[in-house]
Amino acid sequence: MISKMKKSPLFFEMSDSDIENCLKCSRSEIVSYEKDELIFRQHDVPRKLLVLLEGAVVVGNDSSSGKRSIVATLDQPGELFGEVFLFLNKQEYDHYAQAVVPAQILQIPKDFLYNPCGENCGYHTKLISNMLSILAQKAYYLNRKLQIVSCATLRQKIAKVLLQNSSPDGRVTLSMNREELADFMNTARPSLSRELMKMQEDGIIKIEKRNIQIVDFDALQNN
Repeated sequence: MISKMKKSPLFFEMSDSDIENCLKCSRSEIVSYEKDELIFRQHDVPRKLLVLLEGAVVVGNDSSSGKRSIVATLDQPGELFGEVFLFLNKQEYDHYAQAVVPAQILQIPKDFLYNPCGENCGYHTKLISNMLSILAQKAYYLNRKLQIVSCATLRQKIAKVLLQNSSPDGRVTLSMNREELADFMNTARPSLSRELMKMQEDGIIKIEKRNIQIVDFDALQNN
């Protein structure tokens, strides 16, 4: 399991022995969940940092009308979830997490992250430093998304995403597929596809599967 933990940014630049010492010192545990089993419920109190080691997890919420919506799906070993609520000191989660398939989750007690053990352990300090970096990256991601969703038109949203992710030569390689990109922009996939094709017809971009070449920077910036 250590090899899977090392894939997590939480254990970035930490040796096997550092990780083992962290787990022992924090009294962390690996918990197995069956398919469809809840890892935490909406309104549960956050008490542990959760790291996916194996399987897949869906994060979602239930509205007062009973409608269930999906916030995120995690299927990569090392991914964290629910950590924002832990560090906000919120009294409860406002969403749930559920195993999509049999899953194994590393659970690190909250107290270990807030209270130094007194030994001034280097691995403890490194873990907290990594956690701060993760939270900073999430804040940066949300700030960029806010810039996009605040755009008035879909074309402006697309232009913002392309400009944020372009290389100096105007090439953009998107890590998201069309469905994920549409969700990121809070729009429908067909609407996104139509607007991309219009932008290509207007000579602003050239589409090559997941790669997009910006042809006219001025037109893109002035959308």
